[in-house]
Amino acid sequence: MKTSKIIAALMLVAVLVAACGSGSSAAPTVQPGVQPTTAPTTQPGNQPTSVPAEVEVKIAGFAFDPASVTVKVGTTVKWTNQDSAAHTVTADDGSWNSGSLAKGQSFSQVFTQAGTYTYQCTVHPSMKGTVVVTQ
Repeated sequence: MKTSKIIAALMLVAVLVAACGSGSSAAPTVQPGVQPTTAPTTQPGNQPTSVPAEVEVKIAGFAFDPASVTVKVGTTVKWTNQDSAAHTVTADDGSWNSGSLAKGQSFSQVFTQAGTYTYQCTVHPSMKGTVVVTQ
């Protein structure tokens, strides 16, 4: 009977040691080519804001609508010609140009640096617009 009590006590000690030792301090295993990720944290009142992936400007009535947009760095601005006449979307400094856009055609430009970008339709120079890019 004494032997069975000793065996029971040893089994209890083994279970307790196993239970206490289950919290490992070893580094997590990472598979090759897989980067570990962490969840983003925010402070109360500082909710993350999303940047629109794309802002649309209509070309209609021989005008850009809206004529001025303000976007964050990294935003794409997309112009779509809804007029029956062909138009262009051309940076005043010549850094980008849609070429001739027929009715229904679109042109997109990604703005990667803060600044003010003025543009016009080279076919109809009275058509002017502005993109203001902020951080």
